[in-house]
Amino acid sequence: MKIGFDNDKYLKIQSEHIRERIAQFDGKLYLELGGKLFDDHHASRVLPGFKPDSKLRMFAQLKDQLEIVIVVSAEDIEKNKVRADLGITYDEDVLRLREEFMDRDFMVGSVVITHYNGQHAADQFRHRLERMGIRSYVHYLIDGYPHSVDLIASDEGFGKNDYVETSRELVIITAPGPGSGKMAVCLSQLYNENKRGVRAGYAKFETFPVWNLPLKHPVNIAYEAATADLNDVNMIDPFHLEAYGKTAVNYNRDIEIFPVLNALFEGIYGENPYKSPTDMGVNMVGFCISDDDVCSQASKDEIIRRYYDATNKMARGEDNEKEVSKIRLLFNQAKISTAFRRVTTAAYERKIETGHSSAAIELEDGTIITAKSSPLLGCSAALLLNATKHLANIDHEVKLIPQSLIEPVQKTKTEYLGGKNPRLHTDEVLVALSVLSKDDEQCRKALEQLPQLRGCQVHSTVMLSEVDRKIFKKLGCGLTCDPVRKK
Repeated sequence: MKIGFDNDKYLKIQSEHIRERIAQFDGKLYLELGGKLFDDHHASRVLPGFKPDSKLRMFAQLKDQLEIVIVVSAEDIEKNKVRADLGITYDEDVLRLREEFMDRDFMVGSVVITHYNGQHAADQFRHRLERMGIRSYVHYLIDGYPHSVDLIASDEGFGKNDYVETSRELVIITAPGPGSGKMAVCLSQLYNENKRGVRAGYAKFETFPVWNLPLKHPVNIAYEAATADLNDVNMIDPFHLEAYGKTAVNYNRDIEIFPVLNALFEGIYGENPYKSPTDMGVNMVGFCISDDDVCSQASKDEIIRRYYDATNKMARGEDNEKEVSKIRLLFNQAKISTAFRRVTTAAYERKIETGHSSAAIELEDGTIITAKSSPLLGCSAALLLNATKHLANIDHEVKLIPQSLIEPVQKTKTEYLGGKNPRLHTDEVLVALSVLSKDDEQCRKALEQLPQLRGCQVHSTVMLSEVDRKIFKKLGCGLTCDPVRKK
């Protein structure tokens, strides 16, 4: 789709800015990484042109200067906390992240287990790390954290924590998810480095909200929609405004904690090198937007996508009414409704016209293709066929997959496998096309169009199966569904 973000510029100026920040201290910077280091699909959706692995590629330019420390909370290990997107526990994700980084030739120095209070599961995990030859350290719970500054910045506070041995200038502190204790690890290291005569620095690397975009810019509103379940709120940074007389955007948690951080910095160094929470950040994304209109449009689509995700969760029985209500309020701020997405309206109209569940896709040139469910195909499977036929200039009336091939598959699904829905899913349609493509040139041509669906927007008037959702994700389509279960 249309590009609104200069990725090459981002790779260049972001790495340069981090180098400058390292130089401000004694050649040692602890960089707290918020959000995802790779597979950042939210950023690539709201900033078309931003690659999902852009941050990883940017850090690759600093590879010889950096090492990674992965943080995990002992409390999360004890509770077997699971990453919702991957379906694995946080301790398992530590090992996954380590392997991912090392496969990309990054140095992973160690693992820090935070919030430690003698948890048995944490001890077991640490023994497991030891058997694997992975260095690990523990950081303890501190009474009154983060407000008891005198205790925290003392030998009975940060001083009790293990000192994490690092060997490079830039130390990236990352974790499987929020609440792992990344910031506390950074501050603990500053305290213990200072005791060793090293004036190390701290910075925060978060892509959103974008500090140098307006508070109500669609990109920043989309971030609020993405974190509606956490109830994060974008705010003007009052500390930045007071210090510099300039408006900058941050979010409530960083602004609320800044007075405490200020006191901690003063406890460690005698002064705080930063005048505002925005000062602590190193994010340069806002300087790399090349087409504001494109990014605004994409961000509005993302707000609507988040709304449908939230309503789908509610339809599945989750108690997330506050999340849905918040995103509805964000609709007002962005001055949009679900009708802003052309595919949403097109799918509705096809449903009203046919009386069947329907789906629609907007192609790169703006063409809208629709499809309805039938006894043979679900609406999403039919949509893939209609879209690829259009792109391959195949007549709409041509049946790429003959009924004689579909019916035996349906019989297997229902009679032998006990399925209730005989209609073919998207994956089954693609497999059928693949089998037929060996001898059928039109099927081959249709399959060759699949890469052209990347970046296209899709809407279904019924909640799709997990299989169909995954297929659209793999194709790179922005999918939304009405919160209506299949009958």
